[in-house]
Amino acid sequence: MGRFGRALVAGLAAVLGSIPVHPVAAEPRAVIELFTSQGCSSCPPADKLIGQLAEDPSVIALSLPVDYWDYLGWRDTLARPRHTARQRGYASVRGDRKIYTPQVVVNGLAHALGSDRTAIEAAVGRTGGQPTVLSVRVGLTVENEQLSVEIKPKKDGEAVAEVWLLPLTRAVPVAIKSGENKGKTITYQNVVRRWVNLGVWNGSEQRWTVPYSEFFSGEVDQVAVIVQAGGTEHPSAVLGAGTVRLR
Repeated sequence: MGRFGRALVAGLAAVLGSIPVHPVAAEPRAVIELFTSQGCSSCPPADKLIGQLAEDPSVIALSLPVDYWDYLGWRDTLARPRHTARQRGYASVRGDRKIYTPQVVVNGLAHALGSDRTAIEAAVGRTGGQPTVLSVRVGLTVENEQLSVEIKPKKDGEAVAEVWLLPLTRAVPVAIKSGENKGKTITYQNVVRRWVNLGVWNGSEQRWTVPYSEFFSGEVDQVAVIVQAGGTEHPSAVLGAGTVRLR
């Protein structure tokens, strides 16, 4: 290569190096929901693990703090009654009535101890083999302070599912001043802040455009969208999911 060629390559490398690169998320193999509480002494290992799982681009890991341990002496600052109701709904659909913390629900179908990586991976394997689980492609794009959601049609016929937009905060450190975790500072990962219902998906190709003003706040830096069968009170299989960072 001559002097001109070497200079051209060097120039291109400098230009390309200055362009910000945003990693493209892999097609999800699992949506993992952790039901946790700041008032639960056995939860910190699970809170740490969910952060590690969130580093896998093929996993959508979510923290859903619950409020039923607040009576133990510390009111969970991130808890939502909606999360407690969702956990109970899962247990009702499964028919086992098992509600505890830390508990994960994988792909809307299987539960496991939230601090047991082996059990969680086993649940991912069991549920991932089902034909409906994560069978629907969800595309998310961000432009001009708007989120665009595109759900591809299902090839094997009609489906009915709810479409939920979940504003998230990737990391929330909390200094706990009383209760079972008194004196600890715990960082909670991918905390669900709200549940925004975009509508019902009927199996056809559908699109939504959502202005930031409908879900954004200073604490939100990422969003997830899930397409889920079963309805709000009886959540079941996650048919599709996607996530995108806002900043």
